[in-house]
Amino acid sequence: MTTITISEELWSRVIEDVERLVEDVSALVDQDEIARQRRLDLEENPSLGKSERELDEYLRKRSVGVA
Repeated sequence: MTTITISEELWSRVIEDVERLVEDVSALVDQDEIARQRRLDLEENPSLGKSERELDEYLRKRSVGVA
């Protein structure tokens, strides 16, 4: 088996990249929990699901000035 030599600087960059990828993967995996929590929040307070446009239209119908 051939021995390879990797500089400390290069090894540090590789480790940083791996750590970043692990963080990205963990964020993706946790999306299910985030979505589940968002659904529960919307069930408790449906107004949270309104878009800004929908809220603006609601206010305009009630003669509230919207910028």
